[in-house]
Amino acid sequence: MGILVVNAGSSSLKLRVLDDNDAVAGSADLPPPGDAADVGDLGAAIASLGPIRAVGHRIVHGGTLFSRPVVIDAAVEEQIRSLTDLAPLHQPKSLAALDAVSAALPGVPAVACFDTAFHATIPPAASTYALPPSWRQRWSLRRYGFHGLSHAYASQRAASLLGATGGFRVVTCHLGAGASLAAVLDGKSVDTTMGFTPLEGLVMATRSGSVDPGLLLWLEEHAGLKPHELAETLESHSGLAGLAGTGDMREVLERARSGDDSARLARDVYLHRLRGSVAAMAAAMNGLDALVFTGGVGENSAEIRARAVDGLGFLGVACDPGRNSAGSGDREIGTEAATVRTLVISAREDIQIARQVRATLKGGSRTSNQAAPALLPEGEVEAVL
Repeated sequence: MGILVVNAGSSSLKLRVLDDNDAVAGSADLPPPGDAADVGDLGAAIASLGPIRAVGHRIVHGGTLFSRPVVIDAAVEEQIRSLTDLAPLHQPKSLAALDAVSAALPGVPAVACFDTAFHATIPPAASTYALPPSWRQRWSLRRYGFHGLSHAYASQRAASLLGATGGFRVVTCHLGAGASLAAVLDGKSVDTTMGFTPLEGLVMATRSGSVDPGLLLWLEEHAGLKPHELAETLESHSGLAGLAGTGDMREVLERARSGDDSARLARDVYLHRLRGSVAAMAAAMNGLDALVFTGGVGENSAEIRARAVDGLGFLGVACDPGRNSAGSGDREIGTEAATVRTLVISAREDIQIARQVRATLKGGSRTSNQAAPALLPEGEVEAVL
């Protein structure tokens, strides 16, 4: 009997069944559930995957309520639902999938695994916005960070591959349609590039990444743009798409090699922000032992990896061209002489979720009353398993 991992995205619902050795025993990709017919298709798909003993749901936002995985009950589901305003594009998809899977598997225990939870260990200096305390406390304004399941897995996998011991400092680069970095010290996140929302930080496929908030205020006041227009543009028409007309990094690089000026600009802006952010993450740990690339772009674009590393030599990073362009799967791509190890690691949020499900059910954690304070003092929250 396996663990069913449910990953609800904006345009798909990914189901993976993992056995006790974390091998994929079954999989299905479906449209996100939207009506009774979709729920029926989901039930048939789940039935085809074999016996299920537990379910793990990827939930994008845990707010300040959840700093670790938790067994889902009615109270937990209501708390997850209350966080929808913090992730209006993602949380409804996760909740719809939760309801549909629960209907298909009544009585099967389900665990919520939060993308924000891994970053609950970020110290106040890194998580606090320089805003009045009345604002921060009233609306829980802080850097939450995202892609935590990916960063957790990639950093743990890197430590295992390298036989790392105490004090291991790694920057994990999750580069996909969405992109973020994490500074992970001794298995705990101590800084990250995404913030209150997934808009902050790196340039992404269609998201802007960080922009001057004064620029947005200027557009609202002087250009008459409404909040929903700003949100739509920043989320869906910016980033690589805004600069080059496409959010597909493969197309951007191909056009840049052919001399397309807008594609070259998009590539260079992307890399400029990426290099600077890697350096900032390293500074949060007073140095760097390993640099990890993961996610669709991080795993598949040797050019982006090479160009990014070319600007990070001052940190002790160096990329071996042969290693970087050859091979697949988890591997090292740095030079033998480099003082910092550089790796490519396949994104496996499904493994991270399955492990969290097993640990949570084994520990009997069935209560939603595992809240983290709005600003967590350093060291008070256990690392996510």
